[in-house]
Amino acid sequence: MDVQNQRNQKTESPNDRDLAEPSRSSRARKRIMPFLLTFFIMFVLWILLSGKFDAFHLSLGIISCLIVAHFSADLLFETPSIKVTRLTGSWIRFVRYIPWLIYQIFLANLHLLYLSFHPKMMELIDPQIIKFKSKLQGDLSRVTFANSITLTPGTITVYVSLDGNFSVHAIDEKSREGLPGEMEARIARVFGEK
Repeated sequence: MDVQNQRNQKTESPNDRDLAEPSRSSRARKRIMPFLLTFFIMFVLWILLSGKFDAFHLSLGIISCLIVAHFSADLLFETPSIKVTRLTGSWIRFVRYIPWLIYQIFLANLHLLYLSFHPKMMELIDPQIIKFKSKLQGDLSRVTFANSITLTPGTITVYVSLDGNFSVHAIDEKSREGLPGEMEARIARVFGEK
């Protein structure tokens, strides 16, 4: 009886194998969509920011965007099957996050201005590296969090591990007291990680 079962297993048709694992062409199609979307977004930004429409600058833009899209398409679009509604919602929430971040940068600038002109500046400045584990799961959300910390004056992201462990340099107590805090929560909402 065992010999019969082994023969049945060996006589699988090629169609059965095709159903079990996706074909090479379908995997290629799933990888090309994030690449094309990333390329398109970057090329539109290139045109808007450069303001140059001659063949030389457009060809440089195409080459640059192709290279960057090749290396970063999986960062911008994490899953091969892109759900347009989820993607659109993330971008809309991200655009709403930017004014809050700019406001935090403005407040941090005022705080550093206060530190710089305070008569007891040397006593107020207490640089330290703090470490914490972030609740964020996605690569893009962690990168956004690290960049937001670094953009905020008084703090610099020194290291981020794949597990979400952050090391951040903060110039004083007030600069480090808000970490991870509200910024992490807002980024989690932006990328749907609540």
